[in-house]
Amino acid sequence: MKKHISLVALFALLLSLSAAPVWAQTTGTVKGVVKDQNGKPLEGATVELVSSDTGRKYDLKTNSKGEFLYIAIIPGTYDVTLLKDGNVLDKSGKVGISAGDEPRILNFDLTPTKQAPGATEEQKKQKEATLKQNEKIKTLNASLAQAKQLEDGGKWDEAITVLQQATQVDPTQDLVWFALGDAQRGAKKYTDAIESYQKAIAIKSTVGAYHNNLADSYAKAGQTEKAVQEYAAAAAAEPANAATFYFNEGAVFTNTGKPDEAVAAFDNAIKADPAKAVAYYWKGVNLMAKATTKGDKMVAPDGTAQAFNKYLELDPTGQFADPAKQMLAMIGASVQTTYGKGKTPPKKN
Repeated sequence: MKKHISLVALFALLLSLSAAPVWAQTTGTVKGVVKDQNGKPLEGATVELVSSDTGRKYDLKTNSKGEFLYIAIIPGTYDVTLLKDGNVLDKSGKVGISAGDEPRILNFDLTPTKQAPGATEEQKKQKEATLKQNEKIKTLNASLAQAKQLEDGGKWDEAITVLQQATQVDPTQDLVWFALGDAQRGAKKYTDAIESYQKAIAIKSTVGAYHNNLADSYAKAGQTEKAVQEYAAAAAAEPANAATFYFNEGAVFTNTGKPDEAVAAFDNAIKADPAKAVAYYWKGVNLMAKATTKGDKMVAPDGTAQAFNKYLELDPTGQFADPAKQMLAMIGASVQTTYGKGKTPPKKN
């Protein structure tokens, strides 16, 4: 008679990507206005910044007033291109962006004839608007810094209040909504966190961490299917971190008792990063959840011993080295890696 083996559920497995917001001391701000050939605001244009050093890219969209703003640019030298409907309208290279509260102003004026220097009424109004915008940026950065300090002290509700006020100052900043979602998640207010992360994603959908933390909130709120969808979206947004996102998906399935789905997710993590040792271990754990007993022997699915041995090969002294060996002993398999080679665990009678 075959009996399925019950295993202890996985705990504390998720690899959190809830990175704290990047503060003004380590990032820069870029803002500006784009005017078309008639001197009117150009809406729906894209200001593309590409780092000359790392290739990192930012896409900044103009609003109905032709304005664009981003408050968390990694300092460096950038090539800047203005595009509209896929057409390049203007470009410049080696634009320096520094850390600090003062924004880097990048204005584009596509009128055939530039206005002669002089402080016109329009220019005075623009300068005044720029000063107001600068003050708004300083306020947002101050709010982010204050919220971070409150969170470090475990004062989640106070941090939430500060960040809610920041979203009212400028509701178009995805980073502020993301920070609010993190604070709400820290306070275990998952429904609120879901809403905040969704707003961040609506503004900027290409950040994997936004989708990852939304997925984690869905999982903790018991909405497993939506969590899995968001982990997949995170992997699509940032393929370089796909292994972590798929691993987190596997953790959700492990914690909800779905070993088949968990194994598939860990296989995806391994495919994205074949050297991710911990994915092999938890794949083995989920395969063990499908093991049966035949008489007094345990029968594990194909691939179980290979998964644990691969973990030991990649991380022979890791956190799960001893449990992996114990699992191998339970199914009567040998440790077949260079670490501990020749030591055959006792077989069950």
